[in-house]
Amino acid sequence: MELVDLTQHEIRALRTRYNLADAHTHQRQSNSQEKIVSRLPALWYESEERQQAYFERQFTEAFFRLHGQTTALGLDRTLLSYSASVSTMVAAMYLRRHDLTVSLVEPCFDNLVDLLRHLGTPPAALPEEALADPETVYTELARLVRTDALYLVDPNNPTGFTLFTDGGRGFAEVLRFCREHRKLLVLDFCFASFALNNGLVQRPDVYRALEESGVSYLAIEDTGKTWPVQDAKCALLTASSDLYEEVYNLHTSVLLNVSPFVLNFLTHYVEDSIADSFASVREVIDTNRATLRRTLADSPLELLDGRVDTSVAWLRIRPAQLTADDVHSELLAAEVYVLPGTYFYWDNPGRGERYVRIALARPPEQFAAAVRVIHDTLAAHER
Repeated sequence: MELVDLTQHEIRALRTRYNLADAHTHQRQSNSQEKIVSRLPALWYESEERQQAYFERQFTEAFFRLHGQTTALGLDRTLLSYSASVSTMVAAMYLRRHDLTVSLVEPCFDNLVDLLRHLGTPPAALPEEALADPETVYTELARLVRTDALYLVDPNNPTGFTLFTDGGRGFAEVLRFCREHRKLLVLDFCFASFALNNGLVQRPDVYRALEESGVSYLAIEDTGKTWPVQDAKCALLTASSDLYEEVYNLHTSVLLNVSPFVLNFLTHYVEDSIADSFASVREVIDTNRATLRRTLADSPLELLDGRVDTSVAWLRIRPAQLTADDVHSELLAAEVYVLPGTYFYWDNPGRGERYVRIALARPPEQFAAAVRVIHDTLAAHER
């Protein structure tokens, strides 16, 4: 059966010896996280003793505190759901209800495209390159965006691109464009935790900038790409004041609440990252990225440096005659699953034939073994 999207690739990868496909967290627990796991029975019973609202407030406060988003805490306009896909569905429902057209950054993970299409709002492509230079962001958006809404992913999956270098000038220009041209801004911040303690990026209080801009916005955040919690996760959808009531009504048509037990133990993971300055997550990613860079230094794959080192690596294929489908097929035969870049370039798949994506949130020993197989399998190809 032909695979039609990246998620179907990721499902198949779950049956492969070395699954480097999905960006979900498969690394082992740190020492401090092991202590949280040992307390799961106590957290279960604790979750039975308090009201739902207590665990929602506790989680939301810890999450935004970790990310330095103090303004978001005071807005009281954040809605919780089980996954970023659910929050994205709610955003897409809002767009469809108002017959709003939308421009979506390319490349990006293709389930965003699919959700928008399936819910009746097929996106137009906005090349990520249009956002690269803060000096030209405004003029490029004015030239390229002919839709009612603008949908950005920051940091972007798979490239690690962010608007928050250079003091966030690029983001300020996006806000200026959306304000002056009356565009709804939709933001996917699901990989934003990887901008923490990043030397190139000083992530500001984004929600303060959004509120002060006067722009209508929907912002989606998520825990699913950050902590190793067996896919028990929570997404956050925050809306500007002019959208909130209607978005709330759409949200309640989808679900009642997130499990108080899930919120309770996720809060402990967030607090753990606050206590260790994100080290338990960052160290695994940094170790595996260094292994990838070192082992594949003389291979046909070139590790590209993003502005933010997220939990995925974006690699360019050096030999002109070698394509993403070739690399994917050869590695799959060797029991290593990587994602071909064609699906990320959802409007122009041919551009993606020069790239593959590798997930980094894996146990370092297992990851190192997989990368050695990649090196040996592709060794026959000239650079």
